Amino acid sequence: MSTSIQPPRLNTALKTYSHTQALKSGKLTDPAVELIFADIEPIHRAFAPMARRQAYDVSELAIVTYLQAKAYGKPLVLLPAVVAARFQQGCIIYNAERGKLDVSSLAGKKVGVRAYSQTTGMWVRAILGQTYGVPLDQVKWVTIEGAHLEEYADPSFVRRAGADKKLLTMLRDGELDAAILGNDLPDGPEFKPLIDNAAAADRQWYARHHYVPINHVVVVTKAVADANPLAVRAVYDLLSRGKAAVAAQNAGKPDKLLFGYDALRGPLEETLAFCEEQQLLPRKLTIDEIFADSFDILGDAGR
Repeated sequence: MSTSIQPPRLNTALKTYSHTQALKSGKLTDPAVELIFADIEPIHRAFAPMARRQAYDVSELAIVTYLQAKAYGKPLVLLPAVVAARFQQGCIIYNAERGKLDVSSLAGKKVGVRAYSQTTGMWVRAILGQTYGVPLDQVKWVTIEGAHLEEYADPSFVRRAGADKKLLTMLRDGELDAAILGNDLPDGPEFKPLIDNAAAADRQWYARHHYVPINHVVVVTKAVADANPLAVRAVYDLLSRGKAAVAAQNAGKPDKLLFGYDALRGPLEETLAFCEEQQLLPRKLTIDEIFADSFDILGDAGR
């Protein structure tokens, strides 16, 4: 009697997007792997457990969290697959009821962000400094949480607010002059984007940089990569097929789902530079070091 070999079952943390829905529903499958999806909402709750103790076999991960994990020697392997990206210039807001605030007057102002290492915060600071000439070291950065990596300590110029504080409440009460938020941008009429015509400004940024700022990538543990390279290739292929399944609805739009080493090299090099400038990494990383972890597994399939 013949027996079939069961594929490895990998515990997976992945948000439901249009490009991952078929994968998570079981419509997209691969005989080389079985993905068991954890129910995590919001997805960023998976990031610290994955970065600190590799709580999942496969996980979505914020790009800054991955880069910090790599720099601290955590056994995580990057797949060249972006699953979340967005334009960032609408993510910094102020309380218009307390008067007009302009991007050119941020020096000396108190700006809140959930964590200094938050990826959205990194992108907004990078844009403020590079595009608008804001002296980032003269801004009073205020956080309410620490980093996903326990080893990382915020720079000395970052102040932690009390554990019971919330950014919107602080902004409403005048404890902050501005705040950086991601998916939780408020609807209140008093909260206005700091950067005028943010959508147009984002289009100009894209015309210069030719990519959408990367928020989340996908990683696997080194243990899984070492023991089940075929399963890792299958995971990457499934993610790529998920992107292909929604290609028609994204046609003509900036590509938010960069895949492959060639597509990611330039954007990640710039991301690394921004992280270094903002004192987010304990040591210098190179693109080749990052890509080497998965290149032997994916080979030409990852290009």
